[in-house]
Amino acid sequence: MSPDFRMPEFRIIDTNGVKLRAAVTGIGPLVVMVHGFPESWYSWRHQMAPLAAAGFTACAIDVRGYGGSDKPHAVEAYDMAQMTADVAGVIDALSPQAPAVLIGHDWGAPIVWSTALMHADKVRAVAGMSVPYVGVGQRPFLELVDMLFTQRGLFFYQVYFQDEGVAEAEFEANVRDFVRKCFHAWSGEGTWPTAKPIGQKLLDGLADPARFGAWMSEADIDYYVGEFSRAGFRGPLNRYRNNARDWEIAQPYKDSKIEQPSLFIAGERDPVLKMFGPVDMVAMMRANAADLRGVHILQDVGHWTQQEAPEATTGHLIDWLHEAQAVGAKAVLLNAGGYTHTSIAIHDAIKSIKVPVIEVHLSDPHKREEFRHFSYVALGAVACFAGHGAASYTLALDAAARL
Repeated sequence: MSPDFRMPEFRIIDTNGVKLRAAVTGIGPLVVMVHGFPESWYSWRHQMAPLAAAGFTACAIDVRGYGGSDKPHAVEAYDMAQMTADVAGVIDALSPQAPAVLIGHDWGAPIVWSTALMHADKVRAVAGMSVPYVGVGQRPFLELVDMLFTQRGLFFYQVYFQDEGVAEAEFEANVRDFVRKCFHAWSGEGTWPTAKPIGQKLLDGLADPARFGAWMSEADIDYYVGEFSRAGFRGPLNRYRNNARDWEIAQPYKDSKIEQPSLFIAGERDPVLKMFGPVDMVAMMRANAADLRGVHILQDVGHWTQQEAPEATTGHLIDWLHEAQAVGAKAVLLNAGGYTHTSIAIHDAIKSIKVPVIEVHLSDPHKREEFRHFSYVALGAVACFAGHGAASYTLALDAAARL
């Protein structure tokens, strides 16, 4: 019977002094997905099962401050050093002997780009959505915003988020109203005001749609409303309050590029790509990513890339993941005493992507029993077949390490 990857398992992962909730499904090389604001692990709901079915362990975390994860009070607990250390700890917990692939959206994109720089040995490949990697700026981001918006009397949402308690009070007064208006305004169906004056609130002037497109159901809205009603907004907003601190943390990497295989996906109607006028942010990313494998701008899609266009987004991700794992790979077939139908199918699949296959025969009958199930597991430069369970996975890693 084929495994059912539709329902993820929820785990609590101890990392970097906090506990993070993670939705996990699948068996194979680890892919960690990091959400943005105002989202949740749930924003990856369309990607979980397809990634698992494609041969990966799909893990979508609740970032600290969100959902079922810990919610430290201090602003500085949400700076980029802490956020990247959280992700590195998730990799250590779920893939202790092999690097992982990272995928991030919105704030999740800067988090995974930064993790690829600050914890490079733990990251095999990295993809970002909506927010490209454009290098370390010459000045903190909000100084640029001050010049382009504040000094001209214009509202900018990240400036509005700076004073503790202000945005929290607005959003928590009617969580459903906030969720509906925010998701609609930043989607391909909505409009984000660009000439709002300072002094207005974030929700002022935003439409509450009569109904969303098929990409956002009432059940989806209910899930987000439930998460933020329980967790509040202080943690998520604290991420925005570390702008100057993040810039200082990034200084050691100001001359660095993203070296891992990378990918960028965004919606053609995403306000992020347009908020600073005629600036080609994608071209800036090409200059700062040494191994950029692809850029996909999805037509008629707004900010919520993987939710508005789940099939296109997932397809691009899986194609890129297979390409990234196949280049330079070596396959190890752990033969548990005679081929099964499953192992033959996997052997043929490996041959189809033209990587060398090395067989390791297991003579110990107790070890053979551990290899009842096989899955294709990519380990950076080494791909191996590992069986079901931690013991057989460790054995696979040990076998690969000896080759």
